[in-house]
Amino acid sequence: MLAPLCFEFPVDAAIRAFKFRRRLEFVPAMASVMRDALTESGERPDLVVPVPLHFARHGRRGFNQAELLAKPVADDAAIPMFLRAVRTRATKTQTGLDAASRRRNIRGAFGVAGLPPARHALIVDDVMTTGTTVAELARTLKKQGIDRVSVLVAARRGLRSASGRRRKRVVEDDAYEDDEPDHMVL
Repeated sequence: MLAPLCFEFPVDAAIRAFKFRRRLEFVPAMASVMRDALTESGERPDLVVPVPLHFARHGRRGFNQAELLAKPVADDAAIPMFLRAVRTRATKTQTGLDAASRRRNIRGAFGVAGLPPARHALIVDDVMTTGTTVAELARTLKKQGIDRVSVLVAARRGLRSASGRRRKRVVEDDAYEDDEPDHMVL
């Protein structure tokens, strides 16, 4: 799992502004640190897969934040981007759910159509918390023949500081179905 930033101020504020207030000017900076993290990792996936939004959520928001972040990463690395993963049903927000409830909530929420031949997929999203969303998307991709799944997110919640102490977890006041971004699933 690659997460170049910690989801704490000012990163959390920038991501919320980008996602919920259409502040798209944050995309180039976030995508740049994500590209650098991918390059430094030495990972070379065959396919980039942004975490899909349900069509209703995508329509209300007007964009998919994962797709906007994934495009410059895919373009820079000359890796095809796969946009035919879909969220087949709207899911409740994961905020406030325990681990078992999160898994039940997201189970079966993704579908994939017309997956090109690929062995290694890179799932891209904006923020990672528990990883249940990306785990389910990875499971769906693997059912379609992908052997290996890696994950790249702009920021991760709950990272440990350099001193090893757990960083303060940020509580969101505006939770959405896609607020449960993702981590690496092998």
